[in-house]
Parts: sequence; structure tokens; C-alpha cells
Amino acid sequence: MRGLLFPGQGSQSVGMAQDLYERFDAARETIDRADEVLGFSLSRLMFSGPPEQLQETRHAQPAILTHSIAVWRSLEMADPTSRDWVAAGHSLGEYSAYVAAGALAFEDAVGLVHRRGELMFAAGQARPGTMAAVLGSDPDTVRDVCAATAGTVVPANLNSPGQLVISGEEAAVAAAGETLRARGAKRVIPLRVSGAFHSPLMEPAVEGLRAALAEVTIQPAGFPVYANASAAAVVEPEAIRQSLLDQLRQPVLWEPTVRELGALEPEEFWEVGPGQVLKGLVRAIDRTWTCRPLGTADEVTAFNAER
Repeated sequence: MRGLLFPGQGSQSVGMAQDLYERFDAARETIDRADEVLGFSLSRLMFSGPPEQLQETRHAQPAILTHSIAVWRSLEMADPTSRDWVAAGHSLGEYSAYVAAGALAFEDAVGLVHRRGELMFAAGQARPGTMAAVLGSDPDTVRDVCAATAGTVVPANLNSPGQLVISGEEAAVAAAGETLRARGAKRVIPLRVSGAFHSPLMEPAVEGLRAALAEVTIQPAGFPVYANASAAAVVEPEAIRQSLLDQLRQPVLWEPTVRELGALEPEEFWEVGPGQVLKGLVRAIDRTWTCRPLGTADEVTAFNAER
């Protein structure tokens, strides 16, 4: 058994997936199809930028999903019905995981995440907020501090031991950060985001995403995907639909999710998509686990040659 991990927002960079596009027919077809579905040249933004446009939530999310699925489809042993896989995706990456598992059509998913990005940006305008990474603290302390802070601030990402993210109103995030530093956190780092993701401030986006999810067909997943909001396996269509809605305003339980996957004793984890963020988080969670990055044409070529 292998654990498939799909990256989330923040893993985008100008030039992403261009080498895949040039070397693999499956990648080229996937990226061209994304352009067709979206009605604009996502590939141009991926390959050439400008970086400030690629970084926009409405562009970064479909770009990362498209890159991830371009990799997945270029792997010679990829099979959405194989019993050899379990999967999880970090926030946006959960959509990529459902595409890999055959629950979502790629065309539906790329349109969904573009709409999700638009809704999240609009929610950030309607209810302004921010996020900050907290290093060197623990979940209980972060929860306690957030609960005791005036205003809205909540744990948003439980990424690994000693790495969490808080999200909420700017003043509340700043106040919670000061308290956490006073209580021993090594660093509190403000993040460049357009809203307070995975917090109650995303509430204005919920109905729009609910409507978008209602318009797509979701099939039973061919292999288990572990959901961000629960760290539990989901397979059935309505559970998938609810999970994608829940994760918009609930924390990403990444460390608990990876530990659930690790308990299944996979041979190794594979990070399918751009960057190596998840490889670092897996190593921080348990140094006995290995995570192989599969995001570039060279990495995919080497992988396929071993099979």
C-alpha cells in the first residue's frame, strides 16, 4: 500500500508543470483541458506568470490541482480503483485526491476549485481576516489561547508537531500571536493570504460552494481518501460532498490525517504535485516515514523507469 499526498495552496510557482507538458502526452492533455474548461489560459499563468496573478486564490487553486493531476496521469501505475492506494490532500489538495480516486471528474474539479477560490477571495473581502503560522507551540495551547482571545481567531491548520496556523480577524490573530509568544512559541509568522481561510470568517462562501458542489456528479471513491475536517476515510458521494463543504471553515487536521494513514503502514508516501511541502511535514510528524516527491518531469520519468 502507498499513501498519496496532494499539496495545497502555496505550492504554486511560475514555470510549474511546463516540463511535464513538454514531455508527457497525458500531462499536456490535462493542462490543455483545464484551459478549455476555465475559458482562459491557465497554462500561460502556470508557465509564465506573472507571479502576482498566479498567486491569486482563484488561479493558484486550479493551477495546483491541474499540476497534481498532470503528474498522476503521467504515472504508469496510476489506477483510480487500485487497492494499493490510500490518499489525502492538504486543503485544496483534497479535491486532487478525489480526482485521483475517480470520485470527481477532472473537468468538474478544476471548475469547482476555481469557483472555490473566487468565493474564498470574496469572503475575505466581505469579512477581512488573516492567518499566521505558529512555530514551537502545541495544539492545546493554541486552542486555549484562541478561545481566550477577544474577537474571532481559531486554529486553522494542524500541520505537524510544533507547526500550526491560526486564522481569524486581523486584530485577534495579532493578539493571539503575542500571547502565544509569551507562552513559549518560538515564532509567529504572518502569512500573505487574501482571507481567514478555514475559519468562521469563510461563512459567506459556504452557500456558494454548496451550490457549486450540488451541480457536479460525485462517484464513490475507488480508494479511501482521508478528509481534512475529520481525519477519517470517506468514500461515499454524500460524505465527500459534505467533507468538501466542511473543510472550508473548519481546521485542516493534517497531522492527525497523516498519522491515520501511517497506522495503515504504507510502504511509503508519495507527494503528487508541485513542491515538497508535504514531504517536510511527513518527516516532521514521523522521521521513520519516507515521502517521495513526484512533481517534475524528471521525477516522474525516474519513477516510471523503476516500475
